[in-house]
Formats: sequence, C-alpha cells, structure tokens
Amino acid sequence: MKTLNFNHLRYFWAVAHEASLTRAAERLNLSQSALSVQIQKLEHQIGHALFDRVGKRLVLTEAGQIALDYADTVFQAGDEMLSTLDGRPLANRQILRVGALTTLSRNFQLQFLRPLVGRADVELIVRSGTIRDLLAQLEAHSIDVVLSNSAAQRDARASFRNHLLDQQPVSLVGRPRAGQRPFRFPEDLRHEPILLPSLDSDIRVRFDHLLDVAGIRPIILAEVDDMAMLRLLAREREGVTLVPPIVVFDELEAGVLVEHCRIPHLTESFYAIIQKRRFPNRLLAELLERSAATESPLRNAGDPAPPAAELPIARY
Repeated sequence: MKTLNFNHLRYFWAVAHEASLTRAAERLNLSQSALSVQIQKLEHQIGHALFDRVGKRLVLTEAGQIALDYADTVFQAGDEMLSTLDGRPLANRQILRVGALTTLSRNFQLQFLRPLVGRADVELIVRSGTIRDLLAQLEAHSIDVVLSNSAAQRDARASFRNHLLDQQPVSLVGRPRAGQRPFRFPEDLRHEPILLPSLDSDIRVRFDHLLDVAGIRPIILAEVDDMAMLRLLAREREGVTLVPPIVVFDELEAGVLVEHCRIPHLTESFYAIIQKRRFPNRLLAELLERSAATESPLRNAGDPAPPAAELPIARY
C-alpha cells in the first residue's frame, strides 16, 4: 500500500502557491535543485505529473490541481487542530460544519444559522443528507451538529445528545380567498383537498390519527417529503396544506398564503443533535446559547415555550 510523504506534499504545496520554484525555494530555505528533486519524488510516488512548464511559469496539471485541493485541506486541518487543542480558534477564520436533514425546512435552518451568516471570520459548511448518513458523519467528527425534526436514538455505542431548539405549531395554510368564512377543523376536510407531508413525517402520522378519530378521510392532492417542494405547491394549488408556519413564513408575511387554522395539540420539534466532545466548537455553543435565549417569531405570546435542553450547553 502506498504511503504519502507529507514533507514532499508540503514542498509541492509551497511551490503550487508560489507558482515559482525559485520563490518557493527561498521561502523554504532550500536550493532549487533540492526542491525540484522532492517534487519529482512526489510525482513518482503518485504516478502523475503535477506541473507543466509554460515559458518560465509552472502551471498545475489536472492531477496537480486535485493534489493541491487535498493539500490545502490537509494543512488547513493541521492548523485548525493545533489552534483548537491550544484552546484558541484561528484568529482569521472559524469553521462550523452543519448537517441538515434533506427534508428539513430551509427557513428553520436559516433562522438557526443567521447569527453566523455574513460574518467575515466564519466559514459555514452545510451538508444535506439522510439522518443515517448525517449521524455517521457526526460520529466520525466530520460535522459538528445535525439539524433534524426528530431526535436521534441513544444507545450504548453512540453518545448522541438531542438539544431541543424549538417546537413549532402545525397549521393548515392556503391561498387567500375573498369573503372566506373561518375554517372548521376537522369538518371542512371532508370536502377541502389537502397537500400533506409524506408518511415518513411524524406530524403526518399524528395528523392522520386525528382524522381517523374524527372519522374523516381526506381528499389528498399530493404527499411530499420535501418541505421546500411542499411550500411551492402550497403557493400554486387550491386547497390547504399541512405545514409548520415557519416553512412558509415569507409567504405568510407577504400575504401570498394565509393561516386557516392551527391544528390543536400538534407541533413539530426541531433538534440540534450533537456529541459530547473534549474540544467543542465555540461557534456551535454560541448558536445553542442564542437559540435558548431567543423566542421563535412564529410562536404566539401565549404559546408554551419549549422544554429546557437535555444537557447544559457548556457540556456538549
């Protein structure tokens, strides 16, 4: 099995960024011939040329560009590791890696991440995926937090911690209608067509139970597992849509959609799933603290606040 010589990689990395063997040699306090030999050894090891000569310039080959991308990641990660273990994040940039369930409301994600958006000293990396894939990444420490609308199961092997961020009401929304009388739930669903989340959704399962108890079989226009698509369909179709208002917050504010009624005793929970770490990400701690202190813009003054987080923020 091939093993990478990281000294050779660092020499290549320096030459690639300087685009000059002469300048890189001066920076590394090496002779040009010695540096050239190190680059040749790396090329021999990986089996590809890393540079082409164009006149007096060194230009990366396709393999060289790929190698440089990886080298940037390797040495950046090394700098981050040293600063993190030393208890001081890099002064010029901090990174937060976020995993978000593919079907999770984009509005909720933005609401949670907004304090960091636009900060010059912060790089946000957001990845979407299934809950299984994201939890695997969290366990492997390749992401710092998973945003989900369901809690992770805890067992002896995985030390996941569920931090409850918010509990949002669930409503029936639809396009405004002139002279509309108040919506009667659940009676009006005997004849009013409805757009629903898929059966994989917790709120769908509980909503179906409410209708079963009332003896109502709804007229289903569509079942959608992606909240972004459900939001678009709600704007385009007649009938009503079952959705947490945060998903269609902009449309409600603009009057494109109206809230016909809130479903009694039905809420959707939003979680930040984390792992207890010896070196926690300070940006994540900042977001969790803000979330605990901030009232949701969609919760009425009389609505109950969400329960306290499972663990003190400082110990995550």
